[in-house]
Amino acid sequence: MTKESAIQIFEDKQVRSLWDAEQELWFSSVIDIIEILTNTDRPRKYWSDLKSKLKKEGSQLSEKIGQLKMQAEDGKMRMTDVATTEQLFRLIQSIPSPKAELYKQTNN
Repeated sequence: MTKESAIQIFEDKQVRSLWDAEQELWFSSVIDIIEILTNTDRPRKYWSDLKSKLKKEGSQLSEKIGQLKMQAEDGKMRMTDVATTEQLFRLIQSIPSPKAELYKQTNN
């Protein structure tokens, strides 16, 4: 595992992450985080609905979320919504989950 890309483990589930040396920031897969926090079997749908909700509430967070190529379960590199740690903390506040506080504690 290199600093440029890493698989982090939270609650025995993988969170795909990439290091951006230029910005000196980690970017993590939003879908992976949502799947862990919500236990949903449709994290992409949950993220889509959450983005719509945030937009209606006037939040610009979902507009700031970027995309990077990450390896998908099928082994192919696919564009994936990613967020910095700061963005993830804001996003987590929008997800009703008892796991959210635990995630914050383990990623500080």
